[in-house]
Amino acid sequence: MLRHYRGTLILLTLTFTLSACHVGRYFYWNFADARDYKKFPSVEIEKGEQPFYFYESDHQVDISVPDSCIAGEETDHLATFLDKHKTLAFLVIRNDSVLFEEYFSEYDESSVIPSFSVSKVFVSALTGIAIDEGKISSCEDPITKYLPELLDNDLRFAYITIEDLLNMRSGIRFNEGYANPFADMAKYYYGRNLRKYISKLKIENPPDQTYNYISVNSLLLTMIIERAVEMPLNIYLSEKIWQPLGMEFDATWNTDKKHDGQIKGFCCINGRARDFAKFGRLYINNGNWGGKQIVPEDWVKKSLSITNNSLDSQGYPYHYHWRVLEDGSAFAKGVLGQYIFINPRKNIIIVRMGKKSDGVNWAAFFTQLGNDL
Repeated sequence: MLRHYRGTLILLTLTFTLSACHVGRYFYWNFADARDYKKFPSVEIEKGEQPFYFYESDHQVDISVPDSCIAGEETDHLATFLDKHKTLAFLVIRNDSVLFEEYFSEYDESSVIPSFSVSKVFVSALTGIAIDEGKISSCEDPITKYLPELLDNDLRFAYITIEDLLNMRSGIRFNEGYANPFADMAKYYYGRNLRKYISKLKIENPPDQTYNYISVNSLLLTMIIERAVEMPLNIYLSEKIWQPLGMEFDATWNTDKKHDGQIKGFCCINGRARDFAKFGRLYINNGNWGGKQIVPEDWVKKSLSITNNSLDSQGYPYHYHWRVLEDGSAFAKGVLGQYIFINPRKNIIIVRMGKKSDGVNWAAFFTQLGNDL
């Protein structure tokens, strides 16, 4: 009887912990994986009625693993290399033609894959659209114009601009550590009250002094856009990007809770590899899609430029939620090695979705692969 009682108590404690505490959910689910889109509530991103299709080749182009990545490998066969290094989907598109497309681990072109922080570039694009529509006045607007409650935390929030959020130079105190269950990132990713969490934010440094990649910046951008356009961000994304680009599938965007949830704008658009490639095509074409300007051209050009000394953890210049290379290429990056890579000079789009990065410098891999084509 005592053993049964203890077992029941442990079960009840575990159930309460998982439902009430992000730390418990962190330990239960552990590190993010490719099934995360199933773990959290979500809202729908609706596709339109006219899908866009890339040209299909009768046979795939024979693409080799870049020379700089062959060291220590048993093969230079691209599909074998990708499979070995925990890839789920890999697309290479040039001039709107699919040169290479492979899926692994029983995934295919219809499989849902979480994009994680790749989602940040969609938030950046929607910021530019909202400014172009006059819903947001300027990148120089103080964030407290749209989130006045932050002034209750600290009056210095009034000095942070929207551009500071876009460039990860806000100076807000935030622990991005993914492996620490007690870090802010775990709380924001697994927690269920994002609106409450921002009411506790503090200032660490003056804005625009230093680069510090923290996902709370993208969450604040999400909230700013939603208030400015007076609609949920998933609907705004659907109307302004997902439908105009002819996405083949509906997508979802995870929220912190089921009812009246806040969209996790720092991550968590869940879609298909081909549809993510279309977003890359949009930026290769300076925000224009079939003659219609979807994202303002000047916004795209500014996004894909290097205007400050911000460098990410791998030394890549960071601007408006994109990593930008000196040769004009750029990429969006998410944990587990999710990427949208574009080389406008050669009109090449590469999408890689995975279950791990697996120690590969994928950005360097894409750069050389594109240069070899």
